[in-house]
Amino acid sequence: MIDYVKGELAELTPAQAVVECGGVGYAVNISLNTYSAIQGKRECKLYVYEAIREDAHLLFGFAGKQERELFLLLISVSGIGGNTARTILSSLSPSELIQIISTENTTLLKQVKGIGLKTAQRIIVELKDKMATGALAGETLSTPLGLTVAHNQVQEEALAALTALGFQAAASQKVVAQLIKKEPTASVETIIKLALKQL
Repeated sequence: MIDYVKGELAELTPAQAVVECGGVGYAVNISLNTYSAIQGKRECKLYVYEAIREDAHLLFGFAGKQERELFLLLISVSGIGGNTARTILSSLSPSELIQIISTENTTLLKQVKGIGLKTAQRIIVELKDKMATGALAGETLSTPLGLTVAHNQVQEEALAALTALGFQAAASQKVVAQLIKKEPTASVETIIKLALKQL
């Protein structure tokens, strides 16, 4: 399975990015959040979900792992396919979606095109516990998207290092998220050093 594609941004529309890697152009379906994050760049890295169906092989791409995690959670809900999940992630930022689900706000979720009351309720019921216990639990809820993408990269690298050092992922996630919230401009090295003192 493809984890990510990284290369020259050959074409970009609000719904699709073509990323050239080694002479091959990958057409990747993206959300508006990802579009905003990569717009104006010559090169980009997109975390990918590969949907293989009888009639098509589709790639869905995300500027950060957090958005991909949310996408995977959304498509695990019965009745939610890749395009519906992408519509939800185009209408709401990852932090807004986390907040809506954790506060059980069906009214806001229903405002997404194609999401009715029953679907909104099903999303909340099926995902609330998964979000509370999963890797998204410690995420900050009000960071602008540009910062979120930068934070995600620092957070991912710091978590990978701490996990490699033998610390538990859940505890590391919580500490790293708190440190990034306190010091948004800190480097990966600084975050790791501070986290080691707290773990």
